[in-house]
Amino acid sequence: MENHIKYKMTKEKRLLNQIYFLGLVVFFSVLLTACGGGQAIDDAESYVSNIDQIHIPSNVKIIGFGEATHGNIELQNLKKELFEAFIQNENVRVFVLEGDFGGGHYINEFILTGKGTAEEAVDALDYGIYKTDQMIDFIQWMHDYNTKVSEDKKVYFYGNDMQRFDYSKMGLLDYYETVDVTKAKEYTEQLEQVSNDSMWELTTKYLEELDEILENIILDLKSNEADYVQQSSSDSFTFALQFAQVMKQRTQLLLNEENYMQLRDQYLAENLEWIVEYEAARGHDKVLFSGHNGHVEKTSASLANYKSMGSYLDDLYGADYFAIGSDLMKSKFQAFNSGKDKRAIYSIKNHNKLVDAFKEVESNIFYVGFDRASESAELSDMIKSKQKMVNIGDDFRGWYKVLKMFYTIEMTPAEAYDGIIIIKESTPTTVIE
Repeated sequence: MENHIKYKMTKEKRLLNQIYFLGLVVFFSVLLTACGGGQAIDDAESYVSNIDQIHIPSNVKIIGFGEATHGNIELQNLKKELFEAFIQNENVRVFVLEGDFGGGHYINEFILTGKGTAEEAVDALDYGIYKTDQMIDFIQWMHDYNTKVSEDKKVYFYGNDMQRFDYSKMGLLDYYETVDVTKAKEYTEQLEQVSNDSMWELTTKYLEELDEILENIILDLKSNEADYVQQSSSDSFTFALQFAQVMKQRTQLLLNEENYMQLRDQYLAENLEWIVEYEAARGHDKVLFSGHNGHVEKTSASLANYKSMGSYLDDLYGADYFAIGSDLMKSKFQAFNSGKDKRAIYSIKNHNKLVDAFKEVESNIFYVGFDRASESAELSDMIKSKQKMVNIGDDFRGWYKVLKMFYTIEMTPAEAYDGIIIIKESTPTTVIE
């Protein structure tokens, strides 16, 4: 859920900080109360699976994997481990990240053609949380995998976020250079001020003008589709239109800071739906999405009271959306402290009845499917009752760990997810500066 730009705090973070501060005042009196943990169950091992044994129903179109934090090595490695398992077991060929759509397209070019390097590809996302050895290794692995398989077995990478401009703008203008050089020059001049670095300095007046410019570009693309496709290709036209749509979404977020979180998750869902439909037409009927727990879960269990991407997907796809959350017992993680304008390593310990039921399981990382867990009376009761599950974004302060409400969200697991991955002990990533 990374959303900071250096020296600039968004409406989302200001709101969260207000909520956290209010929570500190109201709940300080319960500082030393019990943590709500539970006891290990005797037959816990019979209800867990290895990552490569996760079963996904055949009807599923979207598999969502939620991360309890963005700053754990184990959670970042799980992207590759899950994707590799689903390639083999579920014929999944498409990976979607909670990351920039335009930057994701650049990554896709790298894994398909070898253009550039894995480091450059990851850097294109412009998200500090992903500038890690684990993410670079994952992107390199996808590239290497594609060099060894036939065309029909290749894998594809997307981002479904809209919080950046640069690579979507580049893709859009490059397309116009192909189909209409006069308009390419015109739109280049009109979009000159627009960039990742400048977006927080754009005035409301200019943003309103930009929104109109992008609406005109979208209209131009739609009105001239037949001619433009003839000069390029159906695929390149489709992506050009989506680049423009994503830029308009980014502009709308800047114009509607008071509704930032609601709009962002709505757009995340819309963009993921676009990817699902595009890839289904190419014969790929399942995609794997990886993002924060708060986007993946289906119940919108947020203190900020906005509808989650997972809730939109649940409405759209029903049982065809399969959500896998994650929870941690003991964790060291890295996160950005916007108050001090730097990243740091933090640690938390988490106890709830559900994770504690599995605390004597031998493996450090394992999956608990709720269809299987529901066969146990004890576990069925746990997954159907509220649990305080780890939910940490990219902005954190050391004092947040004073109370569980600062690093957990209370939710009903069986309503939010179809299963969870539990990590008993996790370690922090290191962001490459």
